[in-house]
Amino acid sequence: MSLKNYILLLLALLGFIACNKKSVSSIQDGKRANKLVNESSPYLLQHAYNPVDWHPWGKEALDKAKAEDKLMIISVGYAACHWCHVMEHESFEDSIVAQLMNEHFVPIKVDREERPDVDDVYMTAAQLISGRGGWPLNAITLPNGKPIYAGTYYPKEQWLKLLDQFVDLKQNDPTKLEESANQLTEGIAGSNLIEVNTNPFNFTMSDLDHVVDKCLGKYDQIDGGRQGEPKFPMPNAYEFLMKYHWITGNEAALNTTLLSLDKMANGGIYDQLGGGFARYSTDKAWLVPHFEKMLYDNGQLVSIYAQAYQLTQKQLYKDVVVETIDFIERELMSDQNGFYSSLDADSEGEEGKFYVWTEEEIDAVLGQTNEAKLFKKLYDVSEEGNWEHTTILNKVKNLESLAKENSMSLTDAEKAITASKVQLMSVRAKRVRPGTDDKTLTSWNALMLAGYLDAYNALGEEKYLVKALQNAEFIVDKQMEKGGRLNRNYKDGKSSINAFLDDYALTIHAFLKLYQATFDKKWIEHSDKLAAYCYTNFFNDGTKMFDYTSKLDPPLVANKAEYNDNVIPASNSSMARSLFTLGTLSYNKKYLETSKQMLNNMMDKLSTTEYLSFYSNWMQLLLDHIKTPYELAIVGEDAMALRKELASRYHGNSIFLGSKREGELELLKSKYIEGVTRIYVCQNKVCKLPVESAAEAFGLMKH
Repeated sequence: MSLKNYILLLLALLGFIACNKKSVSSIQDGKRANKLVNESSPYLLQHAYNPVDWHPWGKEALDKAKAEDKLMIISVGYAACHWCHVMEHESFEDSIVAQLMNEHFVPIKVDREERPDVDDVYMTAAQLISGRGGWPLNAITLPNGKPIYAGTYYPKEQWLKLLDQFVDLKQNDPTKLEESANQLTEGIAGSNLIEVNTNPFNFTMSDLDHVVDKCLGKYDQIDGGRQGEPKFPMPNAYEFLMKYHWITGNEAALNTTLLSLDKMANGGIYDQLGGGFARYSTDKAWLVPHFEKMLYDNGQLVSIYAQAYQLTQKQLYKDVVVETIDFIERELMSDQNGFYSSLDADSEGEEGKFYVWTEEEIDAVLGQTNEAKLFKKLYDVSEEGNWEHTTILNKVKNLESLAKENSMSLTDAEKAITASKVQLMSVRAKRVRPGTDDKTLTSWNALMLAGYLDAYNALGEEKYLVKALQNAEFIVDKQMEKGGRLNRNYKDGKSSINAFLDDYALTIHAFLKLYQATFDKKWIEHSDKLAAYCYTNFFNDGTKMFDYTSKLDPPLVANKAEYNDNVIPASNSSMARSLFTLGTLSYNKKYLETSKQMLNNMMDKLSTTEYLSFYSNWMQLLLDHIKTPYELAIVGEDAMALRKELASRYHGNSIFLGSKREGELELLKSKYIEGVTRIYVCQNKVCKLPVESAAEAFGLMKH
């Protein structure tokens, strides 16, 4: 039976298609704890007093299912997930649902942020069955973990009906379930097979131009972002488009990027009072967010707005960088200089309640002054509101124009708006806050670390470099072992969960950015150690790519690897780019050859895609092969000052290296001359005559 026929048969058996939407006390409030009560994950702890007999993912639960010959329910979500909360309230807190789940299944709860490997397997099952995915993710599996069915959110009655049907199938037709599970598992294993490309690398800029033109046609030229709704910020895609514009001069690529950045920064997806971005917008105009705030989004968005500021010097982009970092330090920074994972979408059981306003509430704080009227016009405040009889603050007017209408100078208008925001923030701070997921994930911290470094380069603020260094030392001290092994999670003083490929790839990327900001060679040494560990524990000789899970981890029902970029770039594209930069800095031919082979393996997909965000990080690496990056070697006593001046401007494919004295890296050797600081503009290790000013260096960088 083909996988397609299996899916049709299974849906017929079920009779419907799943609905898809987007050590502690053993008793609490009269509720008895289940086996999640001693977990550290905030998401798992949210379910610790459900009547469902939840187990954490692990050997105990898997052994129990096999010993009792029970199907498993593997329910995956995360702490900030609104629909996860809804399903918990409707079903997992219900005694009738719990009785059915406990009697006939082994229920397992998984935090997708802690165990993205488990999530990926069963999310692939959901996508194969319905073509859709999302959270909560609910998979029903055989005792050995092979999935029979997977879907997302279910109302209570539909969930009960689904479970009853599987209980019946298990009792009356177990062979059919076995056959179905085997076929679906084969589909999962084959869903991302990659073939080694042995053809010579042969892709030109004109080939890339054709792909980019095709992809730009999918972008909304009115509201920015990809056409349609919902809309997700996709920072890496915009990073590619800016780099592509810088190299080629393509204005459509730049205009698409800046339109999207403007619309997001002015929209409701951006917290106009407190800074920081929500995960996505439910509408095409970026007005109504799904209010959860994720570290991985905000780290990358700090980077992209900082780079856009370097390129354009637009004040809006600088404001977004500053305000978003302020939000991170206020809401998501631990006292150990790690960054927490997210803020919930809900407070007091309502999505977005912390962030929205009625006109009456605004008037009570700001009064009936001209300054208040100015604020309300700027931020779309009205009696009827713009969302469910409330207002999501978003900029709908130009402040300079409003100032003229009100016979105010722009400076006075800016001061008035700032004062109003301060007043409203002080009131908002007294509201019931959304919950914080206070686990610290290595890969997400690496994204935020990179954001700080991009902000430092763009704005020159030393405090951003200080925070970046503190966070990097946190990763080294708490998450990294001497042999180069990383842990993924840090919570309540405990480092845990053997790290996945994204943790390594993104940490290497961030550490190499840190070297380029400090010229401290230890960050190259740390990166080299992490890369060597990945070759030993993640590299797949059959595909010439890297698996997502370490060879040290117990195998899942299907071995998975990440090739396609998404909101977070794929771990393989991130690894390939990191190896390229590390190989360039350290003259390591092995790293460079691996990176090039990985890229070559993806060329069929890159050359035919119509959706930039699926492969944008690969395309950044492709640009580096088509247009050789500049290596900016800065040697002499004033190396750091010149580096800072150079880095304040945008240059999309440049790698910095330098030293105040004779350098240890090959490209720095024999370049030190006492009493003078020189910049060597090099490509592929061939350098032009040295210059002594940033302006002269920029003049040598032709693009």
